[in-house]
Amino acid sequence: MLESAPLLERHIEEKTLPGVTSFEVIATTHLDAAYSLARWLTRDSVLAEDVVQDAMVRALTYFAGFRGENPRAWLLQIVRNVALGKLGARVEPVSLDSPEASSGESLADTLTDGADGPDTALEREQDHRQVNELLNRLPVELRECLVLREIEDCSYKEIARIIDAPIGTVMSRLWRARQMLGDLVDEQEKSA
Repeated sequence: MLESAPLLERHIEEKTLPGVTSFEVIATTHLDAAYSLARWLTRDSVLAEDVVQDAMVRALTYFAGFRGENPRAWLLQIVRNVALGKLGARVEPVSLDSPEASSGESLADTLTDGADGPDTALEREQDHRQVNELLNRLPVELRECLVLREIEDCSYKEIARIIDAPIGTVMSRLWRARQMLGDLVDEQEKSA
């Protein structure tokens, strides 16, 4: 996924980027979180890979200006900005018919462990699809806060830094996202 390794190697060889070892640590430590956020924001695994690659290149380019506080929030903010820039005004619904819709892997492979039977695996797959469908129906600004808090386990302060908004706004968006999810669940149950 991260094809900017030659760029990184060039910077190391030319010694044009002081502290590159620290960048490598930051990048590798938070790569999964970066991809996860990009995937949730873009709803497209291929576009998410492009977003992460572009974000890593941008992070590497501006690493000299990094002040050292909260590297995870710094990197996820770059990922968010790149993702929103790539999305622009484009918002396309994701197809939930394919098992690869959320992660690029079969849900049966990712949700099944050896101890589960087929019924349990099927229930998990259905729950996973329902959660994905409901999250995808949220507006991006609510979805990103909810994903950062509940899936990436970011603090309110980290989320505020990532989305460049006051903590009160983060709390409000989380409340609205949870309310909207509850309403969507109620709506789904009534129609079932």
